[in-house]
Amino acid sequence: MTEPLTLVLATANPGKAQEIAAVLGPTVELRPRPDTVPDVVEDADTLEGNARLKAVAVCAATDQPALADDTGLEVEALDGAPGVHSARFAGPDGEAAPNRRHLLAELVRVGATSPDQRRARFRTVILVRRPDGSEAVAEGTVEGTIASEVRGEGGFGYDSLFVPDDGDGRTFAEMSPGEKNAISHRGRALRHLGQLLNTNEEVGP
Repeated sequence: MTEPLTLVLATANPGKAQEIAAVLGPTVELRPRPDTVPDVVEDADTLEGNARLKAVAVCAATDQPALADDTGLEVEALDGAPGVHSARFAGPDGEAAPNRRHLLAELVRVGATSPDQRRARFRTVILVRRPDGSEAVAEGTVEGTIASEVRGEGGFGYDSLFVPDDGDGRTFAEMSPGEKNAISHRGRALRHLGQLLNTNEEVGP
């Protein structure tokens, strides 16, 4: 029996960690980021750049392959914002509820009131960095709209505002974890990553 691949998670977000574990399954052993490894300043101008900053830092600190991701919500009426700044849209504290309120206020400000004016996409880039400098990079996207109000108790971040086109009208936060993972940006990126890891496809740093 093949030993599972060990990856150290860069994220400290329990919701993300659960989704990663659920999609990658038993072929990967996920370990939490050590408490001695501080948060990484995410100052790159792309999602891949931020994922690489986190993965490189954790890999260097642990001498183990590290998995990091970065996700952006791109809203057409806001010219693609918040994008790479999604986690800190309302300020540097990165709190989810203020971010959601700020997003809704911005859509009202620009007059985007109908669903066709509130088109958006979630995009996730997941990156595995190995001690030898090699990498595996995967991306996943999902198209949808921004609801007019918060709906649902599940998920995290902007999940309670995002209504995916591939769903049935519910927000991600109104879905079960399995339903969300089947169609979400992160689920798609993770399945792509699983294929890359299984085929040992690698790219340089």
